Parts: sequence; C-alpha cells; structure tokens
Amino acid sequence: MEGLDLKQMTAMVKVIAEEKSLPEETVLDVIQMAIAAAWRKDNGDKDMNVRAVLNMNNGNADVFVARTVVEEGVAYNPATEIPADDPAAKGKKVGDEVEEKHKVEGFGRVASQTAKQVVIQRLREAEREAVLNMYEDKIGTVVTGTVARVDKNIVRIDLGRATGIMPRSEQIDGEYYTVGSRIKVYIKGVERSERGTGLLLSRGCAEFIEYLFRQEVPEIENGTVEIRGIAREAGRRTKIAVMSTVPGVDPVGTFVGGRGVRVQAVMNEIGDREKIDIVTWSDNASEYIREALSPAEIAKVEIDGKKAKIFVTEDQQSIAIGRQGQNVRLASKLTGFDLDIQLAKAPEKKKKKNVEDSLLSALEEES
Repeated sequence: MEGLDLKQMTAMVKVIAEEKSLPEETVLDVIQMAIAAAWRKDNGDKDMNVRAVLNMNNGNADVFVARTVVEEGVAYNPATEIPADDPAAKGKKVGDEVEEKHKVEGFGRVASQTAKQVVIQRLREAEREAVLNMYEDKIGTVVTGTVARVDKNIVRIDLGRATGIMPRSEQIDGEYYTVGSRIKVYIKGVERSERGTGLLLSRGCAEFIEYLFRQEVPEIENGTVEIRGIAREAGRRTKIAVMSTVPGVDPVGTFVGGRGVRVQAVMNEIGDREKIDIVTWSDNASEYIREALSPAEIAKVEIDGKKAKIFVTEDQQSIAIGRQGQNVRLASKLTGFDLDIQLAKAPEKKKKKNVEDSLLSALEEES
C-alpha cells in the first residue's frame, strides 16, 4: 500500500493510545476515518458516505459505501442514491440504505497523504477533547494558570494539560496581564463550536468573587452565613448581599473579617481599583433597597411592582446615583428592582411670629 502501511498502523494503535492517553477504540476510529477518506479520494466522490473497518488481527481493511434507495425512474445522485430497480437494492424499500463492500487494495500517493493528514488532525482533536473532558468536573471552580499569550481581546491561559481563553468580556477592566505570570481564573465552561472546543475562563464574573469569598469565609461552608446576591462591574465595583442564619451573628462583619482581613484578601486578588460593598440582605424589599444603595442615606422608598422610587435629600443624590450611575445601576441589578432616584421635597417651615405681632395680639386680647 503505497505510502500507507496499514499493518504498521494497526500495530501502532496501542502505542498511540498510551502516548496520547486515549482509548484504543478512539485511535482505531481515527485510523478507520483516515482509510475511508483515502479510499474516497482514490475511488469515489466527496459526497459518498463511506466507512472503513480495519481488522486488528491481520491489518486488512474493507470499506462500505452507503447509498439511499430512491424510486426507480427518477433522477438520482449515483454517489449517494441507488434506484429501487437496481439488483443491489433487491429486497429494500425506498428510504432504506444499501451498503456495498469494497476490499482496500491500495492507495495512490495523494490519497495516502490525505489519510496521514486525517490521522494527525483527528488525533489532535481527540486528544484535545479528552483533556477538556477532564476539566468538565472543574467547571465552577477557580484554578491557577500561567498567562501563555496576550492578544488584543483574548488572554490565553495555560492550565497544565489544557489551555483556556479569557475574552475581553471576562477580564477585569484595567487589569494588565503579563506573559509568564501566574493568575487565578474561574472555569466558566467548556465551549464547543464549529471553530473547535475550548475552556472559557473568567476573572470578571460574579462567580469569581463568590468563589474567592468562599475560600476566606469558612462560615459559608457550615451555613452560618449565606451569599444571597452579587452584582459586579469588574475592575470598578462589586455589591454583595449577605445574610446570617444564626441570631446574633453579624453577616457583614463576618465577611469583612477582623480588621478587614477577609475582604482585603479578596481585593488583593482582584486589585484595589475595584471597591466591594458588603450589605445585609433582607426579605423586606424596602429595607433591602436601602441597604443596596449604601452608602447613600435614603429618605423614603415607594415600591410599585418591580419598580421603586427612591427619595433622597439633595446632598445624598450624587451618592445614591454614584459615578456614571454605577451605584444605582448595581443596586438595581442586586435587588432586581428598577430604581428611580428622586429628590425628596423639603418640609415647609412654619412662619414664626415676630415680637410686634405678639404684642399687638396681647393688646387686642386685653381690650
């Protein structure tokens, strides 16, 4: 077989499987795909449905060409269809498949090259898929990786056996990534698309913040305190709503830690540019909204469905809204309410009577 020794490839199945950490069945499937591609190149049409079977005992191979039975007398594609009156379709109904067996005798140089390319490509894909499957149980966790490459909008992170991508939307705004530096990343998922399969990593998602706090606050694990919501604009500000399940336990203080050590540990990872507001969650919507808009002091809250009017004094208006609307925007996302900040009306001052008016009134009463 010119340029393609199937007996040698048969003997190499086990070796390749061990070297690539792949099942032998996967390697065999790859080689059979390559044989089918090579046979199609030499003997058939690119539209043909061809499968190959390699005998692991003697290294011989057969290919099977499948065609669909169509009504006799109609126009058909001989590469993929066979008329019902063809002797090879005897006993078959329209819509059935007929397979024709061909013994593989040999391949030309071009077909052999095609087969080798298919083997290399498919083995790489299979190895990549196997590695990614190893990480599927790590989705939702934070791992440490090394920055391998920094493109304009994508940072590629080497995780050891796999490489993940962190697109611009998942990065911390303003954070600078240096090739070779080690960073923590949240494994958001495994993405499979036409362009391939890859690990989607993040440092900018709310889940990254939650995971970091879980590492610093052991009371979350034992159920003493809970995280009820997180709203984040990575690199700028995060609001996290927490609650206690045990009377007398201060949830905010638990997350902040003594002298702020716990929240500082999280900020050390994400950078001091990003501010973290830890507020108390409440099942009372009005109280929860007031907490979420911290540090602003709220005069009054009027709730109508999922909308709320927030009344503040003039000196608190800019605090409630925040720089470029950030505070109210994050509070809205955290609480799930559409928040409208309005100025509270100043109370009318009672008019004081002057001394002359008081004396006049007293004289009128005496007379």
